[in-house]
Amino acid sequence: MTPEPLVFDGHTLDFSTGAKVMGILNITPDSFYDGGTFHSSTTSEVFLETIIDSAKRMEKNGADILDIGGESTRPGADPLSTEDELNRVIPVISALTPHVSIPISIDTYKARVAEEALKAGASMVNDISGFRFDLNMAGVCSQYNAPAILMHAPKKPRDMNWSYQEKTSAKNIFEEISEYFEDTLNMASNAGVSHIILDVGFGFGKTLEENYQLLAHLDQFSKFNKPLLAGLSRKSFIGKAISKHPEHIAAPTERLFGTVASNTIALLNGTHILRVHDVKPAVDAIRVVAALKNAGGIEHR
Repeated sequence: MTPEPLVFDGHTLDFSTGAKVMGILNITPDSFYDGGTFHSSTTSEVFLETIIDSAKRMEKNGADILDIGGESTRPGADPLSTEDELNRVIPVISALTPHVSIPISIDTYKARVAEEALKAGASMVNDISGFRFDLNMAGVCSQYNAPAILMHAPKKPRDMNWSYQEKTSAKNIFEEISEYFEDTLNMASNAGVSHIILDVGFGFGKTLEENYQLLAHLDQFSKFNKPLLAGLSRKSFIGKAISKHPEHIAAPTERLFGTVASNTIALLNGTHILRVHDVKPAVDAIRVVAALKNAGGIEHR
């Protein structure tokens, strides 16, 4: 089942025309893959020009959304103050807005950061906490009519670890996430947030096996009739699978081809948005899967 198009702030995401790509721009020194790539202690013209060039390249390569984040949410990451996060992301969003035509998403779980980002030119909110870390977030999304990407995360990033996280619930992972999504959608409805995208949270508080179980059966969450986002890009459970040594995990720089394979599986199982560091490979995967579906090789989901 194809979700209804999302129409907001002069943008339309129409999933009947195919899956979409969200390009990641982390303005952080410590993200697990691109930490430091787009980070500067000052908002110099050279720094902002680098960001703008990267964003324009992503758009040219086929990105439908840009996701700007100022705080790393890798396992074990220390939280960032609101002021520091604002200082990182607001100048970037303000600088980017005149140069790109695709929507900008702010990747934050802080309501104040989300509101200032929406004022600066962002039009979507990507909240890894599913409205749970800051109870004012739903109200901000409602006030600005901003689509909200709401992820399943059983605990805060600083409380997770790099190795494959222990089982956090006695429930089956599909039951756990389904109940979480039901609560999330109720929170959104009560706050008047109408545009929702759901994210199962690959790599967040899941065992190695649970990540692959979710990848194999993402279509189980189509029952919510909301767009599904898959954030698989270069994550460590991919590095575990492709490593030549069972006790090791391949480095993030070695995980591109594994990411393309994982994204393709996610698309075949009903994903509507791929959140990626590498836009062109994701666009190619979408086109190949679309051709397969159009040829009758697999049912449309």
